[in-house]
Amino acid sequence: MPLAEALGQEIIIDPAVGEIPTPGSLSPEERPAWLRAAFEGGWGDIGGDIDYAAWRRTVTAALAAQAGLAVFSHFVAINAAVSLIEGQDRVVVFHPGHASITELEVRGGALALVKRGAEAETGVL
Repeated sequence: MPLAEALGQEIIIDPAVGEIPTPGSLSPEERPAWLRAAFEGGWGDIGGDIDYAAWRRTVTAALAAQAGLAVFSHFVAINAAVSLIEGQDRVVVFHPGHASITELEVRGGALALVKRGAEAETGVL
C-alpha cells in the first residue's frame, strides 16, 4: 500500500465501498452475464437478492463519511455514487478507466462530484 505508507496513514478496508454484491444463486461463471444485464438498466432493475438502489445509497453515504480520504474502489461502486449525485437512475453513467481518479467532496453534508475520472478507452467485460 504505497500511498498509505508514503502518507504515514493507516489503511481502512470498508466493505461498503467494495464491489457490487453478486446474487447468491449465481455461479462465478454467471456473474459476467448478470453484470452486462445490470449495466443496461437502472438501479431498480437489477435482479438479485438485495435492493441495489439501497446499496447505491449505502455506497454514497460511506463515501461521504470518508471525507478527506483517498478511497480505492470499483467501476460499479464509482458509478453508484456518481449516478446518485447526478440524479441519474442508470447503473453506468460513465466508464472510469483503470486507476483513474474521480474526485468527490462533501458540501453542506452531501456528497458532490468535483471531477469524473478519465474514461476507459476499452469496453468493460
